[in-house]
Amino acid sequence: MQRITNCILATADQCLMLQKPSRGWWVAPGGKMEHGETIKEAVVREFREETGLSIKDPELRAVTTVVIVGEGQTMEDEWMMFSFLASSYEGTMLDQSPEGKLVWQKRDAHADLPMAEGDHHVFNHILNQKGVLYGTFYYTKDFKLIDYRLDPKPMQEKGAAL
Repeated sequence: MQRITNCILATADQCLMLQKPSRGWWVAPGGKMEHGETIKEAVVREFREETGLSIKDPELRAVTTVVIVGEGQTMEDEWMMFSFLASSYEGTMLDQSPEGKLVWQKRDAHADLPMAEGDHHVFNHILNQKGVLYGTFYYTKDFKLIDYRLDPKPMQEKGAAL
């Protein structure tokens, strides 16, 4: 199982997002953990490699599993993602990230940007809720969301008004 870390760097009104060239989807900067790294070491390293910025005091806010399901409901791939939130940083942002286009977006822009469907849930939780989100997302090989489980459940699933 592959382990991935990412981080949403957010100010009061913006967050830094990365647009991946392969699908044009927006993500939080991050990437694969290296052997022997802690999740915190990995998120700091990956964020710096992709943005040029050193995040300070990243806080773990979501632990999710992504399962890719093939023909006949067979599991094709699986990885675990550790998502963080940071609000302070040092350094100068790269003019061009090796992973795509870096843009400071409005804090709530994730709701309308193209991204993996599960990422909308993760961004919403990290930017608007407290505590750690736990979940599993099931996708087809072409990244169409089939099903998901979240704990805690999003507000709209509980029947509460947003």
